[in-house]
Amino acid sequence: SPEETAALARRLGELCRGGEVILLSGDLGAGKTRFVQGLAVGLGIVPETRVTSPTFVLHAEYSGRIRLNHLDLYRLNAAGGLDELGIWDLLGDGEATAAVEWPEILSGHIGTNRLEVEIVTTGDFRREFRIAAGGSRHAALLAAWLDNPHPDG
Repeated sequence: SPEETAALARRLGELCRGGEVILLSGDLGAGKTRFVQGLAVGLGIVPETRVTSPTFVLHAEYSGRIRLNHLDLYRLNAAGGLDELGIWDLLGDGEATAAVEWPEILSGHIGTNRLEVEIVTTGDFRREFRIAAGGSRHAALLAAWLDNPHPDG
């Protein structure tokens, strides 16, 4: 459910310390933005903050215990323009956690240090999460997350 998606992501946010890169892929309506909303709460961003997908502005920043750089690359069609947009600075910000919707454009242009979350729709209200970590830091984050994905039950 959307609530379970947010709770799962909230737990991940609670484990973040800054410098994480989280790549979110999935079809339209799969729950990527809902995931980021839960992540934001876990990062200490007040729940009343309206976290929306920055589809038309590409980037939104939110302040909390850990700052969140939320990127939506849906409207971009070539990786060449990423330098001018400052995307690499946002992804390499060691003080913030970066959540990137529609990261496919980054393929071949981004390092291996990242957490990849693919959300697959398996029914009207069912989602399957396929998760992979690259780099030791993100692998440790994934292990901690999988060890206790729902601390509230």
